[in-house]
Amino acid sequence: MRWRIDELGARVAHALAAGYEGPPNGRVRDVPDERTIRYYTTLGLIDRPAEMRGRTALYGRKHLMQLVAIKRLQAKGLSLAEVQRQLIGLTESALSRLARLPAEEEVSAEPASPRPLHSRPSTRRPEAFWKASPAPVPPAGSNEATVNNTEASLTLPLQGVRLGADVTLLVAATRLLDNEDLEALRKAARPLIERLETRRLIRPREEGETQ
Repeated sequence: MRWRIDELGARVAHALAAGYEGPPNGRVRDVPDERTIRYYTTLGLIDRPAEMRGRTALYGRKHLMQLVAIKRLQAKGLSLAEVQRQLIGLTESALSRLARLPAEEEVSAEPASPRPLHSRPSTRRPEAFWKASPAPVPPAGSNEATVNNTEASLTLPLQGVRLGADVTLLVAATRLLDNEDLEALRKAARPLIERLETRRLIRPREEGETQ
């Protein structure tokens, strides 16, 4: 069973319809919206999408269990940092016990009036990361701003990756970066380094100098 991100949010609401008292304060959402689900993914609290159909991300049962488990732990007053420590290394059976989903046939029921998925794969190449426009920042005082500011309190250790003589990337990674990670990041950053040099934002590399 695969669901779009909006359908996944609806599944979470259904799973929490019984036996859930809600968060202990009004600083986090009862049910995560699409923006919050993506935020949890960047933190490593839930897995990345199980499948992509064109540009549509699809999620499965494990994602549902992870989200419901997060909300149940938050209802006990745990911070996201504490939630992350609780979820690290859990087997799927342990995660299932923590999430306490409804009966399988209820969870697997198709949502009403689903929108069609486009099965034709996209032929567009992904846009370079330094050209993509950042997501809009929600206005101060809005619910989304409250969620993001509160949940951004999760502190992950910053790891520095030297991309060039004058450029260092700081990554709040969910695990220690290994040599393969470092090489992949430096390779991906080469066009950015060249762009910075072209715009004279950093000094050009000397002949023979490597990143």
